[in-house]
Amino acid sequence: MEPKTPHADRVLEATSSASAAARSRIAASWHRSVQKHGLDPDNRRAPEIIEQSALQDRLNACEKLMTIAAPRLDALFSLVGQSGCAVLLTDAKGVVLDQRVSDADKAAFETWGLSAGADWSEEREGTNGIGTCLTERRRVIIHQDEHFHARNTGMSCIDAPIFGENGQIVGALDVSSARADQTEAFNRLICAQVAQTARAIEEANFRAAFGTARIIVAESDNTETACLLAVDNHDLVVGATREARRAFGLAGTGPLAARPAADILGQEDGPTGFQRAERAAVVRALARADGNVSQAARQLGVARATLYRRMKRLGLDDL
Repeated sequence: MEPKTPHADRVLEATSSASAAARSRIAASWHRSVQKHGLDPDNRRAPEIIEQSALQDRLNACEKLMTIAAPRLDALFSLVGQSGCAVLLTDAKGVVLDQRVSDADKAAFETWGLSAGADWSEEREGTNGIGTCLTERRRVIIHQDEHFHARNTGMSCIDAPIFGENGQIVGALDVSSARADQTEAFNRLICAQVAQTARAIEEANFRAAFGTARIIVAESDNTETACLLAVDNHDLVVGATREARRAFGLAGTGPLAARPAADILGQEDGPTGFQRAERAAVVRALARADGNVSQAARQLGVARATLYRRMKRLGLDDL
């Protein structure tokens, strides 16, 4: 039997400690990797690449998300690609669907197993950016020797989950670097951009899913995720993002039973009042349309006459 590497010894020591998992999220993930998934930190096998037919099925299932995400992946890569980073999009199971990587770095990332079809679930790869992000449903930075497998300790991975229009997790956005000089401070800078991009994908996906509804941006104490409500032409809330569901005490996942917006937001003149939220949505639409009511009505998905009536009710008819 080959001797354990120092990294493997450290991982196994941490997982044998009764208190380590309670003190550290990384140690908790290492513990899952050993105790729940039966993984060995010294395993040298490469990440699993699923069969092309299985990958195609996943691509087909995520086609809408990938189309919406593509320009935002491009924009993120334009910011981090020249520093030796790759940008990846995965499905909810941690399988890589799409990536952006420079020609100069492509071979290196393929060697690491960061390519389309690779399974980076925590069940398969232990603690890593993609898998741990999806398992814990939060953004994470897994820096070098925080990875479970010793063979992955040269990488830094920065990830944020992406939630779908019904509150369910649909994938992860990942920026990975295999540069030895990658610093934790630089990781934190990238993390902010990854979180912002994931939020932009969530927002665009939600708006596309409720294309005929009026979208209200509600206030929330969590600025990392989108807090959006979809309201139909009967003023019924028919959709809500994950953060909106949390903020307003709605079902965590699944289609929403239509409810009057006033019942959810309240009519009071408060920070989450329906009148205030609706007024803000109308003002934004008018601003984007440079005051053109017809164009603003199209943005909001209502008839011009309906918008005029709402403007009058909201005290905006003098704009």
